[in-house]
Amino acid sequence: MNFSDAPRPQPSESVVPMINVVFLLLIFFLMTAEIAPPDPLELELPEAGTEAEITAPLPLYLAKDGTLAFRDVQGEEAVLRALELERIALCADGGCEGASGPSIAMSADREVSAATLAALLPKLAALGFPKVELVTRAGGGA
Repeated sequence: MNFSDAPRPQPSESVVPMINVVFLLLIFFLMTAEIAPPDPLELELPEAGTEAEITAPLPLYLAKDGTLAFRDVQGEEAVLRALELERIALCADGGCEGASGPSIAMSADREVSAATLAALLPKLAALGFPKVELVTRAGGGA
């Protein structure tokens, strides 16, 4: 007669702690992610042969029909007013005077005429935006 204990089945590993960790990671990434709002205008950006990082904090959009947009504001007068208020808010400490003012990231449609763009630049400079960076998409190069 064999009086030894019968072999006991090994308890399976619980996956609950792993599920908890996955949910915590999911919540962490959702809370820390920066979700970009959609562009206010449909644009086809011009191509550029090289890539450069855009450092301008303020996005400005110019459609091929000349429509100007900044965040949720559209129309040239309203956009220029909104940009002026934004510059005042950014430069409240007085550190943005002259050539060190905030810069603008201009996303202009590839079909916008140079005359339209050239007419807009002095208006932006008069508002206190001495630097405008043109946003392009990566292309095949020359």
